[in-house]
Amino acid sequence: MTTPPTPVSPETLQQALGELFAPWVQALHLRVERSDADGVTLRLPQSDQLSRVGGVLCGQAMMAAADTAMVLALINHFGQFRPCSTVQLSSSFMKPLSGQDALVTARVLRAGKAMAFGEIDLAGADDGKSVFRASTTYALM
Repeated sequence: MTTPPTPVSPETLQQALGELFAPWVQALHLRVERSDADGVTLRLPQSDQLSRVGGVLCGQAMMAAADTAMVLALINHFGQFRPCSTVQLSSSFMKPLSGQDALVTARVLRAGKAMAFGEIDLAGADDGKSVFRASTTYALM
């Protein structure tokens, strides 16, 4: 029986954000809040640049943050970066989010040799109300 890897530190995951992701993803200014055996949580700061009319966080920013959070959750799960590619990202937008940061929590449900599956929740950082849910599938290379 193999022992699962130790979760990766938030500092190491934050460093991965700067090294592995495109500049436009880095422009989201995501910050790693937590990493443990259950997954990772990122903070997506409220920004006028990511908001549409009325100060509502745009869906594209939510989806990019969710996809990024899951890649970090996979790093956390495996104990290191493994090249991967998003195969499926199915999302539900439940209500608008405005006037507060978002907390993006990703967890790996199952990871095999070739595929990984996960789920992501995005909630208001101040009120804790869930506004976005996604399920994901990744090809592991």
